Amino acid sequence: MDADVIVVGAGLAGLVAAHELTSRGRRVALVDQENAANLGGQAFWSFGGLFLVDSPEQRRLGIKDSFDLAWNDWQGSAQFDRADDEDSWAVRWARAYVEFAAGEKRSWLAGHGISFVPTVGWAERGDLRADGHGNSVPRFHVAWGTGTGVVEPFVKYAKQAAKDGLLTFHHRHQVDELVLDDGAARGVRGTVLAPDDSARGVASNRDRIGDFELTAQAVVVTSGGIGANHEIVRRYWPERLGTPPAEMVTGVPAYVDGRMLDISAGAGVRLVNRDRMWHYTEGIQNWDPIWPGHGIRILPGPSSLWFDALGRRLPDPCLPGYDTLNTLKHLRTTEDIAGHDHSWFILTRKIVEKEFALSGSEQNPDITAKDRKAVLRDRLLGKGAPAPVQAFLDRGADFVIADTLDKLVEKMNGLTEKALLDVDTLRRQIQARDLQMANPYAKDSQVQGIRNARRYIGDRLGRVAGPHRVLDPEAGPLIAVKLHVLTRKTLGGIQTDLDSRALGTDGQPVEGLYAAGEVAGFGGGGVHGYNALEGTFLGGCLFSGRAAGRAAARQTG
Repeated sequence: MDADVIVVGAGLAGLVAAHELTSRGRRVALVDQENAANLGGQAFWSFGGLFLVDSPEQRRLGIKDSFDLAWNDWQGSAQFDRADDEDSWAVRWARAYVEFAAGEKRSWLAGHGISFVPTVGWAERGDLRADGHGNSVPRFHVAWGTGTGVVEPFVKYAKQAAKDGLLTFHHRHQVDELVLDDGAARGVRGTVLAPDDSARGVASNRDRIGDFELTAQAVVVTSGGIGANHEIVRRYWPERLGTPPAEMVTGVPAYVDGRMLDISAGAGVRLVNRDRMWHYTEGIQNWDPIWPGHGIRILPGPSSLWFDALGRRLPDPCLPGYDTLNTLKHLRTTEDIAGHDHSWFILTRKIVEKEFALSGSEQNPDITAKDRKAVLRDRLLGKGAPAPVQAFLDRGADFVIADTLDKLVEKMNGLTEKALLDVDTLRRQIQARDLQMANPYAKDSQVQGIRNARRYIGDRLGRVAGPHRVLDPEAGPLIAVKLHVLTRKTLGGIQTDLDSRALGTDGQPVEGLYAAGEVAGFGGGGVHGYNALEGTFLGGCLFSGRAAGRAAARQTG
């Protein structure tokens, strides 16, 4: 055989699985359709957020967290409703993952040299119900080095294993078929692609120059999700989220194409929860794109006012940073706006300077470079917007700036084919909200949320602007941002047991076949259920990749 184990996909889950295997002396063939520059896959480009429960970082900031609170949040968010079928393993994976996040996860990461910035972010603040979706407390721990830093140790392990003769890279090898022998996975077949020295993330050629076949005792599929394949996104777009947008921006490189899902199904593997997916509503066009349709997600603080395409303020819980899929559902199912693919933030210079962060390793150069002084200088002590945000203010196609609301709305209407916005309608809504700022209490839920956020020191110091009137000239100029749906992840995929063994259509493990990462719904075919608590995608790749590598090592021992 060519190896003990074949790992399909050199993203984070694949690298973790390969490390678990080679550290136990197994020979690994690591197969990927991209070149060596793309080791680490999509995770390299991420912000590096990781979901941790009752961490030292939380405790230092006065955050009281626990497994019970986190598990309650997870269940309220996941809303598992297929427990006897498609969610049967996902529920078990979910509990195991929250236990991992509340226990071994942080020390395990520290053992690989991964540490965190001192502040903890509060992502997905929820649907405003204690038993519903969302994080009750801040849990979003950003790794020093962002996603690049999370990937880095596992890339080093793979390169060292290659030097030691335990791992062979098969770059530019596109898997087209899983090879089964008497019902057991024994290899892969596919296409050898022409060499391509494109930079990381840039779309590469698909020119065929040959065929290949590799054999092994086991195969681990870690090929990622569907985010760059809009055709698949639209094919499985669920009716509960209305109609898919005609135009979307893309949050992942072109190689996140979902090919291995149907290839796995063709080998008799069971795919579940394909109608569950995670796309953001705060996407913007990248002024300096790397991959086709490259979009960036704004990670908003709670103060921007959010309006639909016709200029109506979004209802609860569709608030910035609160409930991603409820917002997507509202925008895509409300009859008179579903035909429009955009919405709007309206905010002030004061808000953008304090509250705007951009997702992605390249959009956070200070954290990616692990430059602690720069983080302190630019994010906590500095004046003005962070440099990456300022670049979008200066060059972004979706940003307009004006001193008055009349001029702002005129520019906003200039970014759409028809003038859809009425300045008086917008003014009435903004003035009504501004009247709520005169007291430390209010009936407006967003104003309540702002004041609640500022009770947490991490938000008050570095994430949430001081309460102020949007139409206060001293806080200006005014800024509007045209927001697009940004494709990102599938929440379903290959159903797996707790050893990451891929299950067949009969519900039984396919001998020698494993799956991990996004292609497996981050574990069990959908560990998140319907909603993610954020910081859980990288963690899902780490946890399921680790389980797959360890189980495959036991099988091949």
